[in-house]
Amino acid sequence: LGDKFLGVEADIEQTPQFFGPGLQRTVSSSGVTTLTGNVIVALPKAITQESLRPYVVAGVGLMHARLSTQVSLLDTKSNLLGLDIGGGVIGFVSPRAGARFELRHFKNLTDDATGAVTIGGTKLSFWRLTAGLVLRY
Repeated sequence: LGDKFLGVEADIEQTPQFFGPGLQRTVSSSGVTTLTGNVIVALPKAITQESLRPYVVAGVGLMHARLSTQVSLLDTKSNLLGLDIGGGVIGFVSPRAGARFELRHFKNLTDDATGAVTIGGTKLSFWRLTAGLVLRY
């Protein structure tokens, strides 16, 4: 994201134990990994000067969900086409360092056709709230 209004990013996230321990500890391990390419549209730096810059972000990519159970016949791995959309603010406290705060929603756009154990279609939808350090080079 430069001084203008448009930017691009790649976002990768891995969340272990995404589905929790499950009912009576039937889920032994689980996780969701997302890899998305995104477009960022922000207020130009000419308008915000050196204050916080609000932005919106959206993109598509891969969502990989896995679930291991005590009964291995129910183990599932799904690769899904996913969508993410959200918004946040970014600001710098020095010429090289700043902070970023963001809320994003992720959801799948396709069902997994590899034989995942599901009743009905595969639905994966969640929110992610992040805060992070931003470094400029």
